[in-house]
Amino acid sequence: MGKDGKSAGKGKGKAGGSDETASKGKGKGAKGGDGLGTCTYVKARHILCEKQGKINEAYKKLQDGWLSNGDKVPAAEFAKVAQEYSECPSGKKGGDLGWFPRGKMAGPFQEVAFNTPIGVTSAPFKSTHGYHIILSEGRKN
Repeated sequence: MGKDGKSAGKGKGKAGGSDETASKGKGKGAKGGDGLGTCTYVKARHILCEKQGKINEAYKKLQDGWLSNGDKVPAAEFAKVAQEYSECPSGKKGGDLGWFPRGKMAGPFQEVAFNTPIGVTSAPFKSTHGYHIILSEGRKN
């Protein structure tokens, strides 16, 4: 999932939640006071699927449990869905990617990861590796 294996493409970076939720990110050096897009490191989990149908199924599971009620998906619950659906080796660890710096992930993955507020689950989006859902767990400089 590193920079060498990805190229920039069209990905939707809209976080799964209301616009109000999307403006409540935490971080330092904030652009517009929300910290989105300005931090140096992000901690995230993700689900990766080759087929759009499978990622949509995983997202529906998240929606049915939490997102449809406007709730944030708990990391432990996101991890269970990642273990069940993700085709990335990180799926065995609940999709945990740990902390990674700006510039390590390329294209739409980095854009979504660095612009999703903490605790928010992104909508499914496409990269050169397949289809992803990201849960933002933290950000720091």
